[in-house]
Amino acid sequence: MKFGADILKNEEKAILSLRSLYRAWGYEPYKMSKFEEYDLYVKNKSFLVSDNIITFTDTDGKLMALKPDVTLSIIKNTRDGEERKLYYNENVYRVSEGSCSYKEIMQTGLERIGDIDAYSIAEVLFLASKSLEEISKDYILDVSHLGLVSTLIDKINVSANGKSALIKCLGEKNAHGIEQVLREEGIDDDNVSRLKRLVSCYGKPDVVIKEIREFLTEEEFVLIIDEIEKILSCVACDNIRLDFSVIGDVTYYNGFVFKGFINTLPTPVLSGGQYDALVKRLGKNSKAIGFAVYLDALENMSQMQEYDVDTVILYSDKNDPSEVFSKVLECSNGENRVSTVKKISEKLKYKNLVDLTKEG
Repeated sequence: MKFGADILKNEEKAILSLRSLYRAWGYEPYKMSKFEEYDLYVKNKSFLVSDNIITFTDTDGKLMALKPDVTLSIIKNTRDGEERKLYYNENVYRVSEGSCSYKEIMQTGLERIGDIDAYSIAEVLFLASKSLEEISKDYILDVSHLGLVSTLIDKINVSANGKSALIKCLGEKNAHGIEQVLREEGIDDDNVSRLKRLVSCYGKPDVVIKEIREFLTEEEFVLIIDEIEKILSCVACDNIRLDFSVIGDVTYYNGFVFKGFINTLPTPVLSGGQYDALVKRLGKNSKAIGFAVYLDALENMSQMQEYDVDTVILYSDKNDPSEVFSKVLECSNGENRVSTVKKISEKLKYKNLVDLTKEG
């Protein structure tokens, strides 16, 4: 029977299942203080999901911040050259999407820091996929490679402003914008076509890899495409798609970047990638890859569900408790969600109603 699990919120169920998943793969828990020195975050504002940070002055005069992020803290507290496989369940504090108010958000995720090789990347991509599967079987993990995108843009040889504009257009899948920027930069038709074609590529890895090999034939591209093919063939997941419009901040990210989506939700519930450049900015020589799962998005998922429960059992004080309990066992059948109430709320959405008050 699943009474306990069904009573838990989507976020709580996700935390329990993801914690078990990460532990099974050798990741250790990471705990951090609610506060960090503000200086850590203000120097890396563009890495944060939101640059609105709650600050206060500590008793010793230091300006402190309620943590808006976990990754920065993990890097800061990792010794140079140390190999770490960590997962976390932490509350972060940000301005909530679509409002101007701060919100405490439960976030879970994992980070792998150290000598990151092809296997390490494949493992993290696999765990990102499995994390989404724990939340919903109907999911997609969109994967890109900033190395491939950046190499093509660098080869085209555009200005710094042109590069920023192109990356923005790529993230928006804006083929017209890409063409406009490249025309203004005086780029030839062949390279305009190649970049537009790259952003239009989307689908299962084997299909997309075959397509991009047709127009990215130089050795520097072949090496990156071979790496993509090798790593994604290890993961071998039907829900992975190659999508080169998935773009991270090139100041921090390199190599693989990815976003995870589940059906019915318009925004990603998972985001991650390789962030070697961020580690170097914080004075470390290690490499790193990780992802975060945004559990606040699951609140929206529960709100969008067609039904809150499968069956409502309406009872009164006249009903014998054993009668009510027997009916719950009968209706749940080990799978269905059952709610017992004396009065049905107008907000409660359900498939079936069993009215024991007429029998009591």
